Amino acid sequence: MSLVRALLISNSTMHGEAFLEHCQAEVCDFLGKQVKTVTFIPFALADWDGYAAKATDAFKRMGYQCISAHEAGANVAEAEAYFVGGGNTFRLLKALYERNMFDSIKCRVESGAAVYMGASAGTNVATLSIRTTNDMPIVYPPSFDALGLVPFNINPHYVDPDPSSKHMGETREKRIQEFHEENAAPVVGIREGAMLRVDGGSLVLKGKTGGVLCRQNQALEQLAGGTDLSFLLPQT
Repeated sequence: MSLVRALLISNSTMHGEAFLEHCQAEVCDFLGKQVKTVTFIPFALADWDGYAAKATDAFKRMGYQCISAHEAGANVAEAEAYFVGGGNTFRLLKALYERNMFDSIKCRVESGAAVYMGASAGTNVATLSIRTTNDMPIVYPPSFDALGLVPFNINPHYVDPDPSSKHMGETREKRIQEFHEENAAPVVGIREGAMLRVDGGSLVLKGKTGGVLCRQNQALEQLAGGTDLSFLLPQT
């Protein structure tokens, strides 16, 4: 049975709310009282200091200490909990590879030594690959392969097609269909306000906004909050 525990959040901020406010109850329930310090990974944005200050304030509000990976005293290889912030997924993954953090995070989470939380780009890099991100490739990471903490892809900030729209570009659903023309991995699209919680062999969609399940050569499935998706995980 997998030892991975992860909370994969679509977005860190809802309109009119503070950073992580919309998912605060889920974060606190996930971390519990055993976690004391969260190691923040800020590399999806350029302003690491500003981003770290925002994350520190949010976790302090919840009763946890927070140290950013770029700050003196941080030890990514021995963290008990990671929070990987959103921003540009390509920049984030490139930094994880180049700073030799990729293997440390993957090994600690897969061994059960640490728990993982991500939002947006931080959720993308927890999956099989970053091929279903919404971001522009502003830099080129050594690989599109991500941490593989879950055996499928995620599309955060999923937006449903608007039948009244006159926009002629691809919808998010169409882009995921294009992904499935070349790749077999399932994709879970999670709307803003939703998140996926992984506890070993359990996978549950949390939040009120829900999401969609897209599988190769199958019709898109609508998912309500509370849906059990454990069948997407390896079962032993």
